[in-house]
Amino acid sequence: MESTTEIIQESAEASMNEAEANVSGLVQYLQDHIPDMVSFGIRLLIALLIFLIGRFLIRWIRKSVSNSFIRRDADQGVRQFTDSFLKFLLYTILMIIIAANLGIELSSITMLFASAGVGISLALQGTLSNLAGGVQILLLKPFVVGDYIIEDTNKNEGTVKEIQVFYTKLTTVENKTIVIPNGTLTNNSLTNVTAKAERQLDLKLGISYESDLKKAKKLLEEMLLQNEHILKEEDWKVFVDSLGDSAVILGIRAWVKTEEYWQTRWDLLEEIKLTFDKEGIEIPYNQMTVHVKNGQE
Repeated sequence: MESTTEIIQESAEASMNEAEANVSGLVQYLQDHIPDMVSFGIRLLIALLIFLIGRFLIRWIRKSVSNSFIRRDADQGVRQFTDSFLKFLLYTILMIIIAANLGIELSSITMLFASAGVGISLALQGTLSNLAGGVQILLLKPFVVGDYIIEDTNKNEGTVKEIQVFYTKLTTVENKTIVIPNGTLTNNSLTNVTAKAERQLDLKLGISYESDLKKAKKLLEEMLLQNEHILKEEDWKVFVDSLGDSAVILGIRAWVKTEEYWQTRWDLLEEIKLTFDKEGIEIPYNQMTVHVKNGQE
């Protein structure tokens, strides 16, 4: 019984001694490293302060440059591109300054980038292509902010709202935003719908072979003459485009102001339908006629 008690006491003493050693080791570790922890905390606070001051300065610089462009009446696309580039460049510099303040050696970062140069160059290939594309857009001006464009390869289309460093933003007629990399826009063909002040209205419609062709043409000509959005000083015409399987295809060509194109098209199509119905001009539609012949065997 006494031996068992002695064993328990010895075990308890050993546990106490181990705990005391662990606490002493922890205290000693903290005492040894408290200066480093305090120093790191101070550097962290300084880094936070640098970030806040840097962010304020970056906003001030961007605003000053933007106001300078506005006073000079610079192109909106140039203003957006420059602002985006400044933001990217200045924040990169700010991050480098903060990293240096935290004790990260710039030589180590340089060596890391150098050793991974091939991989980084491949990873940045698309980014550099988009950057070069943005510069090309600003220099060659295939479109500017406010133009309606169609990217022919993927059939993305909309009004140009922003030209950034790496991408361009379009807004569709449904008020959706499409983000297209600048490299895609410069490496593929695109259609600038609103590049010119005037746009040709080209309509085709069919009338039945039984309808009065000359009357239909005359009605269309009168509609064009009465429509205030049709530019009368420009060439316009109504003509027979082709003879289809079940209809005579009439063509209309006229010029309108670009911003009035869609409304004029919609109004004219509605007027044609209502007028043709009133005047007895049939617009045929696809249908199947079945003839049943009665016969005796």
